[in-house]
Amino acid sequence: MSNTLKATKLDFSLVKPYIKVIGFTMLLPIAFAAINRSLLTGVSFAMCFIAMTTGYTFSVTEKNSMERLYGILPIKKSEMVTGRYLFVLALGAMALVVSLITQPIVLRAMGESVGTLDMISAAIGGLFLFALYTVFQIPGYYKYGAIKGRVFMYIPVAGFLATLFFLPKMPADNPIVTTVVSSPVLLIGLVLVLVVVMYAVSIWFSIRIMEKKRNVR
Repeated sequence: MSNTLKATKLDFSLVKPYIKVIGFTMLLPIAFAAINRSLLTGVSFAMCFIAMTTGYTFSVTEKNSMERLYGILPIKKSEMVTGRYLFVLALGAMALVVSLITQPIVLRAMGESVGTLDMISAAIGGLFLFALYTVFQIPGYYKYGAIKGRVFMYIPVAGFLATLFFLPKMPADNPIVTTVVSSPVLLIGLVLVLVVVMYAVSIWFSIRIMEKKRNVR
């Protein structure tokens, strides 16, 4: 576990030159929340934007040919991969917290009502969308690298647009949808389980990709 945390800290060090950009990325969605007067929309934009920054660590590593450095470090491939996932999750958590603090303040200043249920819904929606984007992005970056895998950077945008398109078309009277939505505890539990499963599968694929690359070398 200590090696995994060290790998996470290393990734934080790699993205220090991008701190201002990441900070701006976290605050920019406030404008979208204000325009749409919706916390859920603002948080969804925030998680979409921050998910697009997950490629920074891969980009820095590739540009500076740091694969050799990683190769001589006394750390397993699985620990390095898990550490990067922790870094991504930490980045997403920070974006979610910043959004849930700043956006309600702006919306309330505009006269909009933002209750506890709105906060919970936005948090659950943001968490799920962020997980849905990054579980595909990270294995793609490991497989193809930061340059060839640039297409994976646009997964959050495509996913967000698809969500905006299909969500209104979902039948509101569907018994399964009605049951889940009417029970906040059930909804939170379902989302958490899905997120854990998705990341577990994604981590497994990423580790397999890295192990295969090592065997080829």
